[in-house]
Amino acid sequence: MTATMTSATETSAAETPPVLRLDGVSHTYADQRRRTTVLKSIDYSFRRGTFYTVLGPSGSGKTTLLSLASGLDAPTRGTISFRGQDLTKLGLGRYRNKHAATIFQHYNLLTYMTALQNVTTAMEITGVKPDRGGRRARALELLERLGLDKSMATRNVMRLSGGQQQRVAIARALACDVDILFADEPTGNLDEDTAQGIIDTFRELAHEQDKCVVVVTHSQRLAAQSDRVLTLRKGKLTDEARPR
Repeated sequence: MTATMTSATETSAAETPPVLRLDGVSHTYADQRRRTTVLKSIDYSFRRGTFYTVLGPSGSGKTTLLSLASGLDAPTRGTISFRGQDLTKLGLGRYRNKHAATIFQHYNLLTYMTALQNVTTAMEITGVKPDRGGRRARALELLERLGLDKSMATRNVMRLSGGQQQRVAIARALACDVDILFADEPTGNLDEDTAQGIIDTFRELAHEQDKCVVVVTHSQRLAAQSDRVLTLRKGKLTDEARPR
């Protein structure tokens, strides 16, 4: 089933309106020798309360799709809309700061800060004010939930292992009260138990907090626990629903 067919089916089923919509999205990279089109006229609707995974072979355009959907780049052709508003009109910076957060594969942490400071700084930038306990308490709570105790939280991130740094990156994204959470291979550097905890967190965010969660991964185990599995191949997107 193609992404376009699935989208039409979802709309006819009178589900919640899409929080993010891709219409005719194509993207082409060009250098001095050639032009390479990695995404070809993709139509798809992402909805709140749903946990999506995106699979595909290396070079299929998964990271490009994530970059466009998260507002890090604009498509060569087509439009991407958040709640019906074109991202270019909303402003990519505003979209990233207020409505979408990304967990990067290579963490993108502020290396001169502690784990705790990385999380609280993200909350300050996005204007998040927790209902109870303040930003520091909320950051410590999230870090502990991901397996980092207070001594690790107050340690410079460069003194943490790769897996621990990944958990800090995840906590930083979770701390921002956004509508859509994107993640690029978020469990790649984590042990099995911790990875499962992250998957459970994504499911909770989608099903209990009504977030839209979109994860690019090579992990079939992760995909098997998502609601919808999207596959990118030769620039086209296909969609498979999975039972919850």
